[in-house]
Parts: sequence; structure tokens; C-alpha cells
Amino acid sequence: MENQMPREEGIDHSLGLLKEGYNFILNRRQSLQSDIFETRILGKKAICMIGEEAAQIFYDPKKFQRNGAAPNRIVQTLFGKNSVQTLDDEEHRQRKDMLMSIMTKDEINRLLDITKLQWEQSLDKWSQMDQVVLYEEMKELLCKAAFKWVGSPLHEDDVKRMTRDLGAMFETPAAIGPAHWLGRGFRNQAEKTIQELIQAAREKKVQFPQNTPLHQFSFYQDKDGHLLDIETTSVEILNLLRPIVAIAIYINFTVLALYQYPEQKEKLKTYNDYQKMFVQEVRRFYPFFPFVAARVKQDFTWNGYQFTEGTLTLLDLYGTNHDPKLWEHPNMFYPERFAQWQGSPFSFIPQGGGDYYLGHRCAGEQITIDIMKISIDYLVNKMDYDVPEQDLSFSMEDIPSIPQSKIILKNVKRKKENIQ
Repeated sequence: MENQMPREEGIDHSLGLLKEGYNFILNRRQSLQSDIFETRILGKKAICMIGEEAAQIFYDPKKFQRNGAAPNRIVQTLFGKNSVQTLDDEEHRQRKDMLMSIMTKDEINRLLDITKLQWEQSLDKWSQMDQVVLYEEMKELLCKAAFKWVGSPLHEDDVKRMTRDLGAMFETPAAIGPAHWLGRGFRNQAEKTIQELIQAAREKKVQFPQNTPLHQFSFYQDKDGHLLDIETTSVEILNLLRPIVAIAIYINFTVLALYQYPEQKEKLKTYNDYQKMFVQEVRRFYPFFPFVAARVKQDFTWNGYQFTEGTLTLLDLYGTNHDPKLWEHPNMFYPERFAQWQGSPFSFIPQGGGDYYLGHRCAGEQITIDIMKISIDYLVNKMDYDVPEQDLSFSMEDIPSIPQSKIILKNVKRKKENIQ
């Protein structure tokens, strides 16, 4: 029996999506009293879903495809043309294989060692500063670490430019007007920089160490033995660099959690296994990606609701991570909830759901977790700092959301026991 899907009245709600941000789907879920509903975005019918069951269906490659789903403004700023996030089926599996090929334990450990070194250098620098704007400083720290890891360490003169360009990719997709177009321009500049590196490698004008992503991707061959075109290769290199820099958002929220829930700091110092629980709760509790998009691959019926081929469908990541059906007291910051957590890859989805290899779960999720752990170790065990009075509020309408002050720290210094 076919059910009538709850429907939001009105001609178009694209502006509401941009204005309401992370709460767009949650607001309508509440008013329509349904985990699934129909709305209109960009003048066309769209379906919005929330929850574990919805995620399971959404990540079924037989039912949904990514090709043609993301709005052009997202492709032109965040993902890049022909990126892995826009592919399906065999093409997606091959590209995901390329990305996952460098996510080995050795390569991740190499990145973590580089990140620790950058933390050490930054801590020396911050201790000489009157105040530290943490969000901006963390973007630079992570940008330097990311470039060194992929195989092309940045000259100091290029750090601010590349940090700006990579930051713009995740800061401007939802922006309206000049800020969005500026973001597109910064992305184009970054792609050009990476394309020149790849071209130089293929022409043997420069040689990157063999285990580095720049070398691996520059000479990666598809199943027919062909190299990826330079434009696509640069997009996938940026798909490594950009998300590493975006971890700055999570680290800002980490400091906010340590400030707002001061009892957490003692638990992190006392219990060895508490760090992982804390990281997962930061990723669940605070806003990061609001939702992801796909299109219905072919007509099907689910829970009595009809899905028509080609229909744009949004899955609410933030809402699923705050779903009271999945999480007890979802709006409470409570890391202990992860002590015995046995959830599925469709219930905790801050960076996408499903399987790493076959699905669209973020290939770099483990990198995010590990870099957050390193950062917590520094923030809790290796440095002292003051958090002066400032505007620590964050807006659920802004995508991405970060505290208004970008977290200002004062009197940053190493803990005495960590000074050699």
C-alpha cells in the first residue's frame, strides 16, 4: 500500500535551506511530525530524510546515485568537478580504491608525526603572541602538515595563500553573493597550483617521494592502464588537503567543549580510553556537515512511500546524530555514551555513512579522529592557556558553523613539565 508522503507547502524553499542551515530538515521534521517529507528546492521536488533507516536506504547504491545530485555551487567550491563524491558504481569504486590506497597505517602515522611537529612549532610561536585566534592558526597548522604529507612542503611565503584557498572551499559553498564567487576563484587558484605540480612530476621536472599521495596519484592508472587527467588528479589531491584543513572546525569545538564542560579535562587526564569517547562526542554533538545529497536511481517504494527516478534527496547528517530514537538525551554533551556503543555505520554519521570502500563514508575519517586526539593531548596535557571573555556562541544557520570569536586564547605557554 502506497502512503502519501508529508509535504511542505510552497513554491520553493531553497532560500529557507540557505537561511536555516543545520536546522532546515529538523524544523520540518518537527512541524510535519515525520522522518521523511517532500519539499521543493531549486524549483523542483525534493525529499528530505533523517534517521538510521533512512541512512541505510540512502547509501544503497542500487537506489541512489551521486552523479548530478550536488548543486553546481557545491561542486564548484567544495568537491570539484568529477570528484569521487560525484561518482557512482564502478567508477566510484575505482576512484575510492585510489583514495583508500594511501590510507594505510604507515601513511596515517606519517601524517600524525608531521602534525605533531607542526603542533610543536606552533606552540613555540603562540607562546610569543599576545593572543591566538585558534581557528585561523589551526587552519595554517593543518595546511602545512597536509602539504608536507602529500609530498610538497609549502614555502613559508605560500602558507597564508594556500590556507585561504583551502579554507574558502568549505567556508563559502553556502555563502550568497560575492563571498561565494570569491570562494570559487580561490578554488580555481588552488587547482592550478596542484595541476602544475602534477604536470612537473609527469614531465620528470620534479620528483615526489614514492610513498607520498602526490606521487601515487600523479601516476595512478585506471583498469585500462590510463593515467587520470591532470584536472581530475588535482581535484582528488585537494580532496585530501581540504578535509585535513577543515579539521580546524572540530578542534575549535574541542576547545569550546573543554571550556564549557571543565570536568571533561580531568577525565581526559585520568582515563586512558576517555580520549576516543570525547572525540566521538565532539563529532556527534557539534555541527560539521549538515546533510548530503543524492538522486533516486530508479523508481522504488520504501515504507510505503514512492521514490521517483531523478528526485533530489537529502539525508540529514546532523539531525541523525541528534535523533532521540538513536541517542538518549541527544542534546546533552556526554562522551560516556560511547563507552559501550555498538551502533551501526548508519546511526553515527558525522562524515557520511555506510562502508569506506563501497559506500560514500569519508575516506579520511580515521585521519580526522587521530588528528583530534593529537590536538586534545596538546590542549589538555602539554599547554596552558586562558580563554578571555568573548562571543563563544555559534549559529546553526551558518554553514559551516564555528564559534563567533573563532576561539581567542591568551597567555599560551607550554606546561613546565613538558619543557625539556
